[in-house]
Amino acid sequence: MVARILTGSSIRGLINYNESKVNIGTATPILASKFGLDIEQLELRHKVARFEHLTKLNSRVKTNAVHIMLNFDPTEILAIEKMQILAVEYMNGIGFGEQPFLVYKHEDANHPHIHIVTTNVKADSTRIDLHNIGKVLSEKTRKELEMKYNLIRAEGHGKELQITPINIDMANYGEKQTKRSIYNVVTAVLRSYKFTSFSEYNAILKCFNVIADRGPEDSVMFAKKGLVYSILDSDGVRIGIPFKASSFAGNPILTKIESKFKLNLEKRKNHAESLKHIILEQVKKINGSTSKQLIDRLGKKGISLIYRQNNEGRIYGLTYVDHNTRCVFNGSDLGKQFSAKAVLEILKKPEAQLSEPTNRNTKTRTNQSPDSSFLGDDHDKSSGDGLLHFLFEKPVSDPGSPLMRIRKKKKKKAVSKNRDLSNNI
Repeated sequence: MVARILTGSSIRGLINYNESKVNIGTATPILASKFGLDIEQLELRHKVARFEHLTKLNSRVKTNAVHIMLNFDPTEILAIEKMQILAVEYMNGIGFGEQPFLVYKHEDANHPHIHIVTTNVKADSTRIDLHNIGKVLSEKTRKELEMKYNLIRAEGHGKELQITPINIDMANYGEKQTKRSIYNVVTAVLRSYKFTSFSEYNAILKCFNVIADRGPEDSVMFAKKGLVYSILDSDGVRIGIPFKASSFAGNPILTKIESKFKLNLEKRKNHAESLKHIILEQVKKINGSTSKQLIDRLGKKGISLIYRQNNEGRIYGLTYVDHNTRCVFNGSDLGKQFSAKAVLEILKKPEAQLSEPTNRNTKTRTNQSPDSSFLGDDHDKSSGDGLLHFLFEKPVSDPGSPLMRIRKKKKKKAVSKNRDLSNNI
């Protein structure tokens, strides 16, 4: 069994998240403790009111929402009654036995698991300390329950990495309610994938026919860090009406997305080498294939390859979305041999090898520099990666340029041996 504890400041948001899963048929409420009614008798308003009554008793407690996930091995078949018992005994073990809590059985993954929603504000307005609750209480309780009920043991964090969600359903316009389809994709991506920039986040969403848009850079929405989500058709064109990020349960707004960048940067490090190996293997077998064929080859290995283009249709970068490890990398992050220039040269010259370095310098014309959009229609300047790359790029010297002629002329006008070197620049 793997236990995971998350905390937040919106108990209503946690309830809405689980109830939305119930509405679409991927979750079932199985227990309500300390509510005075059976779970089948409770309406949404009862659930929210019970928790908000406690949180209002102590407004100084900002982190007052607790979301716990108990994950079991895929081979374990657990009856509802056993899940209920495990939930109650686990909550007793971590000191939440007297708190009201709701238990939901989720069926959106390939392993049995339950979600528990509660608050750490007690009836006497004091709070339950959450500091180190995972190490001190949860880990001890987890091991005791594994032994008592003969559950398959979780061998450290490695076991948690083996528990993976099932494939995310593509958002197809007209098949389901548009907002619900977008929500399912966004929630799964935020929970499971490791991205380090807004463009990488969008690269993943587009794999499932969804796009996040900040609006034009000169718009009020962009200035105020606004965000809307839209569904895409088979050609990658927006269809239907967009929805504000703040209107979704879980609040997938820009600040929440950006807060994951630094953490994901560390999380994805261990998965770069495996991705490199798969790419090397496929590119070396290209033999004159087209860029579309390379996309298909990598797709069969569970990797989405996305070509980033400027307004003129010129490819300036590659993004690799590894659905096996749920990590996303730009080609330049993996190394020069995985960049757009190196891979495109191999596509043109099938005899070349991916490991061969390319030493030729190329000039960037001002009218060919990539714009801020990702595949032409969403903004990427929030990360600043492209701008930093341009600023630190070594300039290409052109002896025939006006600047070089001016420099030569200034050198000829030197009038003193002691003249400061800076005057020659």
